[in-house]
Amino acid sequence: MHMKPGVEQSVYAVLLLNMLPDKAVLPGEAISHQLGTSPTYFQKLLRKLVSAGLITSVPGVKGGFKLNKNPEDISVFNIYVAIEGQQSLYSPSGVLGDLLELEEPERCCLLTDLMIQAENAWRDRMEQETIASLSEKMKEQQFQEKTKKLTDWLSQKLVG
Repeated sequence: MHMKPGVEQSVYAVLLLNMLPDKAVLPGEAISHQLGTSPTYFQKLLRKLVSAGLITSVPGVKGGFKLNKNPEDISVFNIYVAIEGQQSLYSPSGVLGDLLELEEPERCCLLTDLMIQAENAWRDRMEQETIASLSEKMKEQQFQEKTKKLTDWLSQKLVG
């Protein structure tokens, strides 16, 4: 399984937005710059997060983005689905059926149940981790100094 960088970037973007004071917004360009991503590419990610209802876009000169839900209600899985979609990670190709020369090779696979169980366990774990729980982890000793710098940066970039 390979997760595209856009999922990771989106999780950290939502974490940044969670650090905002009430009613403040952060421009997409500021987020993409801080994450080191292309502004054009990052706008696509932000649109997906808006379409999923996880963040909201505030238009205008003083516009930007902010959370649309409580951080406890935004799971890492929600962000994954917003960026990657809801497709299954495994799709049997019928190799076993071909190997055994079965009449319906696409319907036979020894791996399907295993893959469904693994995907369900992965999804369940991703649903347990929320923006709120990740934000708490950012408060740990190892991140305190850098988080303070990030908070200072945010206060300079705030709109609203």
